[in-house]
Amino acid sequence: MKYLNQLSIVLLLLFISITTVFGQGNCDFSVRGKVVDTESNEAIEGAYVWIKELEKGAITNPNGNFNFENICEGHYIVTVEFLGYSPQTVQLNVHENVNLTLRITPKEYLIDGVEIVGHKDAVSTLNNISNIGKAILDENRGKNLGETLKDLPGVTTFTTGSNISKPVIHGMHSNRIMILNNGVRQEGQQWGGEHAPEIDPFMAEDISVVKGAETVRFGPEAMGGVILVTPPKLPVSGGLKGSANMIGTTNGQSGAGSISLEGGIKKLQGFGYRVQASSRVGGNIKSPNYYQDNTGMRELNFSGALGYNTKTLGMELFYSRFSTEIGILSDSHTGNSSDLDDLIENGRPFSDKGFSYSIENPRQKVNHQLFKAKGHYHLNNDGVVNFSYAFQKNNRQEFDKRRGSLNDHAALDLELFTNTFDISYEHPTFKKWDGTFGINVLQQANNNVPGTGVTPLIPNYDLVNLGAYATEKYINGPFEFEAGARYDFRYVDAARYNQSGELEERDFTFKNFTASLGAAYSFNNYWMITSNIGSAWRPPNINEQFSQGLHHGAAAVEIGNPDFVSEQAIKWVNTLNFTKDKLSAELTGYYHKINNYIYLNPTGEQYVSLRGTFNVYEYLQTDASFWGIDLSTNYELLPALSWYIKGSMIRAKNLIDHNYLPFIPADQIETGLNYQKEQFGKLTLNNLSVFKQRRELDFDLAPAPPGYNLWNISYNRTIFSATSSSLKGGLSVNNIFNTEYKNYMNRFRYFSHEMGRNISLRLKYEF
Repeated sequence: MKYLNQLSIVLLLLFISITTVFGQGNCDFSVRGKVVDTESNEAIEGAYVWIKELEKGAITNPNGNFNFENICEGHYIVTVEFLGYSPQTVQLNVHENVNLTLRITPKEYLIDGVEIVGHKDAVSTLNNISNIGKAILDENRGKNLGETLKDLPGVTTFTTGSNISKPVIHGMHSNRIMILNNGVRQEGQQWGGEHAPEIDPFMAEDISVVKGAETVRFGPEAMGGVILVTPPKLPVSGGLKGSANMIGTTNGQSGAGSISLEGGIKKLQGFGYRVQASSRVGGNIKSPNYYQDNTGMRELNFSGALGYNTKTLGMELFYSRFSTEIGILSDSHTGNSSDLDDLIENGRPFSDKGFSYSIENPRQKVNHQLFKAKGHYHLNNDGVVNFSYAFQKNNRQEFDKRRGSLNDHAALDLELFTNTFDISYEHPTFKKWDGTFGINVLQQANNNVPGTGVTPLIPNYDLVNLGAYATEKYINGPFEFEAGARYDFRYVDAARYNQSGELEERDFTFKNFTASLGAAYSFNNYWMITSNIGSAWRPPNINEQFSQGLHHGAAAVEIGNPDFVSEQAIKWVNTLNFTKDKLSAELTGYYHKINNYIYLNPTGEQYVSLRGTFNVYEYLQTDASFWGIDLSTNYELLPALSWYIKGSMIRAKNLIDHNYLPFIPADQIETGLNYQKEQFGKLTLNNLSVFKQRRELDFDLAPAPPGYNLWNISYNRTIFSATSSSLKGGLSVNNIFNTEYKNYMNRFRYFSHEMGRNISLRLKYEF
């Protein structure tokens, strides 16, 4: 409680200090506005706005806003310029405070007789968005998607051991979070805590996290947020360039590498291609005082893309293949009930077999393939038609410790086939209104591959989801307004053999209407507030309805309920941004109410079989509420030295039983110093404080672990840079003091600790 009070005081003092700045003076007349891209409607940072008669200029901030004060009554000419865009000039009549929106259009370039115009894919939303750009991604190369994202405020991870993690946004994960992989909704077996997203971060140039409900645009699985994994744009001119990454880490003695080549054809302007491959290999993870047996991993990935763009038409083909094999901690599978009780009481494995690269049962193998074809067409009325088709095949195999020849056969073998089709129309700007309407079609078929020798955990099923949506955005100077609506229809047909050997067939129909409203207002160049409220829904996932046995990767027995109804939710997110001189700050508050919330609950019972003893969990449904705060600040102490604070807290409650929900992230705060100079590079020292989760279930297998502090340090710099090539390097040490700790959000925290000290070396060569 003492630490929470200190955190509250820090937040309060920060809020008071910046609101004091906000209250400072004003002038008689002001000219404020926003510069946006005509095509994508996105704000443009760094545009130059000039009032000719007054010889005054301003540069737009990251929100595209500019501000002139002390403007006298009169007539003026305002010009806005930005590299790659045609200059825009407007006449301005000032007799009161003025708010205006300046729209600028990308230039058309004539290259060897062919006009080339780019097309920007963007998610235009007033919801809170956090972003990890190329520079930060380079500093995190070699990590999986969950570990890459967890440094963002409000984003944590749900893990199974030290190698498997999936992102959590405001307490939501798995089928409540949609991941867009190069614009395609990722469709795999996402329902398990140890089912990490089949995403290769080496492929990405930018990763964005939308923290609000986005079901209007993307459908039911986006009720908790959206993660956008975006590769670099394909080149449109001749030449060849590429990059190579190499990463080595001490913990797990792991290595990772990637290579990417891209280019075009000089005689065919507008054509571009890219090929990319990556690999990761690691052995047993080491906690501070012991090795975790059978925690090695293998990963091999590939992607390729072809594209062609003209002034009016763009087309792209994309293919990716993600393959991984991951060992599951051996001690998570015990022989009998007393062994399991003793293991939980001990809090760590009894044995320490040392380091090894070998991967034995229990383990999992996952292969995910994605093919996408997309295009866009610019109509004569300045409208744009976008269309895409994608096919995905996901094969998940989970292997258990079994006797004889069965040990080589998967105990869970699932194949999921997914087809998606999307078409949308972006109408031309009309009286400051921009909008999109579209249709989404999703078709899935899930099959259990015969030969496992056990009753399938989940059934075979076919699924069809049809969705139609419309969004409109209004921009007038510093004010933005957005509204959207969507209707979904989903049909599911499932069939399985129950544990008595009887065939069961069930079909389900789900349908729902959702809507959202959002607004943003820039008070001046320094302050901006956004607010977004949206309804959301999610039909029960097939595992929540039909799980009926041992889930090998999670080392647990799971029981579903086919009579569950759809979750119904509403989420309200408010964000306050401040940027001035040396200080930037972002404060986000949210409230999320979910009726019929489905969660996995420990029963306290144990299941004993020839394969071992396992804890039993069951899916339950209740009404729940989530609310919380995210904070991110940065203050420039010296020209090369800055101090930052990032923190988040979340409160979740079971509104029917009046108790708490399982696996909700604990409060945490991170503070750090960045020292950065062009010749020196960037040095970062930070401390992560995670508090004990005191809002526990009435019953759990073990109490929540105590809070902990971790110290980390990293150094990154450019080793050399030439006209057409460069070499960058980075060295980092995580958990400097080799602290032994457990994370409440780890499903294996009952019988193992987290990773100990880890030293990483990274090299990146670009040419």
